[in-house]
Amino acid sequence: MMLDLLWAAARPALFTMDAERAHRFTLESLHRRPMAARALLESFSAPVAPSLAVKLGPLTLASPVGLAAGLDKDGEAIEIWPSLGFGFIEVGTVTAHAQDGNPQPRLFRLKAERALINRMGFNNHGSQALADTIRAVREIGGWPTIPVGANIGKSKITPLDDATEDYLTSVRRLNGLVDYFTVNVSSPNTPGLRQLQSEERLKELLGAVVPAAEAPVMVKISPDLAEEDLDTAVEVAYQSGCLALIATNTTSTRPGSTGRLAEGGGMSGAPLWPLARRRIRRALDTASGRIPIVGVGGVRSAAQARALLDDGCVAVQLYSGLIFEGPGLIHRINRGLLA
Repeated sequence: MMLDLLWAAARPALFTMDAERAHRFTLESLHRRPMAARALLESFSAPVAPSLAVKLGPLTLASPVGLAAGLDKDGEAIEIWPSLGFGFIEVGTVTAHAQDGNPQPRLFRLKAERALINRMGFNNHGSQALADTIRAVREIGGWPTIPVGANIGKSKITPLDDATEDYLTSVRRLNGLVDYFTVNVSSPNTPGLRQLQSEERLKELLGAVVPAAEAPVMVKISPDLAEEDLDTAVEVAYQSGCLALIATNTTSTRPGSTGRLAEGGGMSGAPLWPLARRRIRRALDTASGRIPIVGVGGVRSAAQARALLDDGCVAVQLYSGLIFEGPGLIHRINRGLLA
């Protein structure tokens, strides 16, 4: 496939760069020439087969393979991602306040393990800037025909007791602009954020966000939750009227063999797969069909995507797999799902 050949040519140069610099270089290149990038990608790949479409509540996903939050925090390449074959895309995480995130270096490749460790800390231009970007894309007719969600988190400067209002600020700014929201309470890189997964705080947060949002709401949980806490999170998401639960985020543990055991942050990529799948299966068992589960964590092949769908997930998301397997990955997964 031509995309794979292009990736084979580009990867050595990108992988000689610092991981975050390579990330910025790629996004900025796509952002500067969105029409050219989209035309190039579409010329090298076939459209997504209509038979792959799935329903998630009121949303129609062009395929069950979505872009996870974190790759495009500020929506710089919203116009481009459908060309890679994604059935839905999620931008963010964005916060009510613009913030620089944690000190650099904060993004690390583990090439042998095909994994990433990040401690970015929700670096983003803020939810108002994302709203402005989305309006601009809509005005020029570049808005995708597939669902676009906004992943929202708590600003670092906001006290935990004021978290609900912080999330609501982002919801109000983005209402009418995105197709769904994802409430991120599971990143390990914002101090105290994961405390929002506790039953009392999660009930308060979702109890305010779900009725305030003019689009369906999902909630994203950590793979590091104890099983009983995971069960509780599933129940709270269901009782709060969430559209779905996304399982899982990155892990603070270091599964598998890694060369960065002392490097702080959340791990994603291939080593996360066994842990994430166990947590996903637990969430599916607890949900018992009452609330859909979107599976995330180490997916980098059609076989893995199919395994999660066969387990009962309505859809899957990925990010790190794209970094290591290249831009042709999503079309390969889609073809594999058709087969």
